[in-house]
Amino acid sequence: MNSDTNAPMLAVIGGSGLYDLPGLTDTRWVSVETPWGAPSDQVFLGRLDDARLAFLPRHGRGHRIPPSEVNYRANIAALKMLGATDVMALSAVGGLREALPPGSFVVVDQFVDRTFAREKTFFGRGLVAHVSMAHPVCKRLGDHLEAALQAKGLPHERGGTYLVIEGPQFSTQAESHLYRQWGCDVIGMTNMPEAKLAREAEIAYASLSMVTDYDCWHEEEEAVTGEGVMEVLRKNVALAQRVVRRAIAVLGPEVANDCSSALAMALITDPNLVPADTLQSLQPLIGKYLDRSGGKLAWRR
Repeated sequence: MNSDTNAPMLAVIGGSGLYDLPGLTDTRWVSVETPWGAPSDQVFLGRLDDARLAFLPRHGRGHRIPPSEVNYRANIAALKMLGATDVMALSAVGGLREALPPGSFVVVDQFVDRTFAREKTFFGRGLVAHVSMAHPVCKRLGDHLEAALQAKGLPHERGGTYLVIEGPQFSTQAESHLYRQWGCDVIGMTNMPEAKLAREAEIAYASLSMVTDYDCWHEEEEAVTGEGVMEVLRKNVALAQRVVRRAIAVLGPEVANDCSSALAMALITDPNLVPADTLQSLQPLIGKYLDRSGGKLAWRR
């Protein structure tokens, strides 16, 4: 579906309104159907100067889809099929440290995945793949986000661990205190399995967390509420747009990174034993590794 395959494309996954960036041209909403179904919404495409951009509302326009029902596989697959090489994921989180008050930002570099009701891999159905998640985000993209935050003078921290819960309920106080003891910095419901799937799709991934509350551990602050989260998010949309706009401005043409070859040594199963329909559905991900030139199929390493 991508007609400009050699150029990088930045995709932004986040809430509604982020795609209203001043200066966007050649804009349109496009529908994408993937082997894993439809994504959360249509994808908004456009150009900012010479940069190709895609925006995907993670919960759908109007925030219709709860975290556990987001089709993360279809979201990432749709962006891959459109030619996305880089993803910046924006999400609302609770701060698990005093030094991360509402209104601050964290360029996350690690995750603890506590979700349990979501499809977390493109693989299976006869094909086994094990990608590394030791370093789950792209340093290059993180550098751009940090530079954008610094340029805008916004309160932020570079590096932090994002604890991902299943939701849709918020934490109990006991859980919140436990996660603090684990050394986690922020808590939210959306970046997993998103980051894992981006790695399997060989898309560079970076996470920018917007702190909206102190979860429920803080004795002197009110416990998190859905109303409070949405109010802070509404106030922060313009700030998030400015950060994305600045990050795009410094995002270079380079796309080669550790993520772009994540599957090179991860595909385990002999391709001759993989069902044909599995190979077909995974073509957008594994096509460059599948050698059909000989009498038998083989993986290009």
